[in-house]
This record gives sequence, structure tokens and C-alpha cells, in this order.
Amino acid sequence: MAGMNASVISDEAVLNRSRQWLERAVIGLNLCPFAKSVHIKGQIRWVVSRAQTPQAVLDELVSELRHLAEVDPEVTDTTLLVLPDAFADFLDFNDFLDVADAALEDLALDGVLQIANFHPNFQFADTAEDDVTNNTNRAPWPTLHLIREASIDRAVEAFPEAETIYERNMALMSELGSEGWARLWDEKP
Repeated sequence: MAGMNASVISDEAVLNRSRQWLERAVIGLNLCPFAKSVHIKGQIRWVVSRAQTPQAVLDELVSELRHLAEVDPEVTDTTLLVLPDAFADFLDFNDFLDVADAALEDLALDGVLQIANFHPNFQFADTAEDDVTNNTNRAPWPTLHLIREASIDRAVEAFPEAETIYERNMALMSELGSEGWARLWDEKP
């Protein structure tokens, strides 16, 4: 499920494909048992950033972190910052995550918010590029998921053994296989 060439795709198409990923993979395969609730309640803020440089992405990230910290959680519980024009290379994206985490600390939001990441070429250490388990963290475009720590705490209380989600997802991907993953993206009638 590689992202399309972002320079020729509209923000609306980026959002539609990203929502499809959320609904079919993240929620549909239950990769994150906490995602369905905020999606159904409309508490996800979707932001398409057309930033192309690390500094421009950082500027938008800081703005979104501030917004999430200030907005009522009942209105926006989490933010997905989709970056169709930045970080085509996974290693560059991965390096940027240190900058993103430093921004959390600079804003004194470390421990209040956290940043998860997804990339079309995500690769776990010690896996082959085509290892199906990498799909647990693959999205159509580089995406920064801004999450409230309080929401994570509540979700973990409601989901016993949350630490097993990672292993379950890896096993699910192995069972699904590359063909099963590809079928998720077939257009539905």
C-alpha cells in the first residue's frame, strides 16, 4: 500500500486514502483497539501538511501539538498529521522523530502528549524490507500521530494486557500474509 505521488493528489484524496487505511487496517484488523472509539465519535483531527522540509514539518508539528494540548479532549482526542510531500525516505523520517520528541520537551508537553509514527516504507530493525510484519506501522504517507497520554492511560485500563497488542499484531500480519494485506486495498463494491 504505497502512497500515491503526492504532488499530483489533492488534500481530499490524501485524507480519503488515509481514512481508508484507518478504517480497513487500523480499525478493521484491530491493530489499535483504541482507534475505533475516537473515530466513531469524530474526535480525530486530520491535518494534511504540504510542508516539504524538516523545518516546515517541525513548525506545523509544533502548531498541532499546541492545538491538541489546548483543545477539549471531547472535541479532539488525537491528531493525525499526514505528510504527503515530506520524508519520502523512511530513514530521514525516522531521524526526524528525534526532532519531534525534542519539540515535545521544548513545549513542556513530554508526559502530556506523545508522538507515534507511520510510514509507507516503515521497517522494524532486523526485518527485511518486505517482511509483512512491517505493515503494522505502514500508512499511505508519512504520518505523525499525536496522542494524549491521559487517553492512553484510560485505554490501557480498559484493555487488559495492552502490552500484548504488539505481539498480537505481528502474529496477525504473519497469518494474513502479503496477499491478505494486498486484498485490504482492493476496491470494495
